[in-house]
Amino acid sequence: MSDQDWLVTNKSECQMFATSDTTDYGQNPYRLHRFLTYLEDIIWQEEDDYLRLQKICPLVRRLLNSSEWILTNFLPPDPDMGWSVQVLYDEPDFPLTVQTVVWSPQSISQIHNHATWGIVALIDGQEKNKFWQRSPTPNYPDRIVQTGEHTITAGDILCLMPDAIHQIEAIADEPTISFNVYGVTDYAKRFQFDIAEQTAMIF
Repeated sequence: MSDQDWLVTNKSECQMFATSDTTDYGQNPYRLHRFLTYLEDIIWQEEDDYLRLQKICPLVRRLLNSSEWILTNFLPPDPDMGWSVQVLYDEPDFPLTVQTVVWSPQSISQIHNHATWGIVALIDGQEKNKFWQRSPTPNYPDRIVQTGEHTITAGDILCLMPDAIHQIEAIADEPTISFNVYGVTDYAKRFQFDIAEQTAMIF
């Protein structure tokens, strides 16, 4: 396990991410409800998404290091779709979604954005991310170009800014499992992109 933190900027540039955790947790067990409480404080107190991610990323790592339940709470991938989502927390009118996602080996996602900040913490497997940036032209206003790629392995955390665009490929021989946290999605701005047609549609 490499246990490295990464940030994908709004220009879809992947770079190492310096984070720090100064929270005093006391001696209490660090469970999901405690994680959610600290997370809520950060969401309301910090409006800048970069700074939010910088503060939330260490909390995610601490949770994964402390909770065997999180590490084992996932669904097998759907044989037809090649992936599955297990929602761990999604409360109406609260700006947060927590889930585990599992990809079958060699599964590839659509090219997409999330239209919100997000964190993907890899529990098992390997996930190659290709990154894309909008590069519109008069004839193709939804044109995108690739900005790079990066493979994360178990223990790595990938933090995504709201305008980041990526595509996921599960490259391990076993299922790839991740713990994901997302803010409030602006669904009018969430797209999947067709690189051949240079188009985007609501996702």
